[in-house]
Amino acid sequence: MLAAVVAGTLDIGAAALINLVNPVAILQGIAGVAFKSAPLAGEGRSAIVGLLVQWGLSFIIAAIGIEFSRRIQALREHWVISGLAYGVVIFGVMNYIVLPLSRFGHVPRFTPFKFVANLVAMLVFGLIVMAFGRIRQSTDAWN
Repeated sequence: MLAAVVAGTLDIGAAALINLVNPVAILQGIAGVAFKSAPLAGEGRSAIVGLLVQWGLSFIIAAIGIEFSRRIQALREHWVISGLAYGVVIFGVMNYIVLPLSRFGHVPRFTPFKFVANLVAMLVFGLIVMAFGRIRQSTDAWN
């Protein structure tokens, strides 16, 4: 699903900018959080594992958003508002449910800047998903 690849890849770039680190370090961090033993930590292969995990999570998030937009016409008609709302949901679920249940093990502690920057990144993620949901629905109508 193109929405997952686009949104997930941009999310990696946003995380790298927010944290002022190389995107490879972000991907290695994702691999380390995803796997308790993190056998590949610090190796180039861990970046690939991190990318696959990122895209996998992005696929799930995008599939949920696009399925909702497929079923609820108002989400497609008001895709910007829907995308922003979905971004808030993504931010909340990832930071207050997924990360505490992962190897990370607790709710992240944000500085005000990082809170806003991470929220904005998820708002963009939600907008991308809902835009693709709207595009997909309009192209399905032609088939």
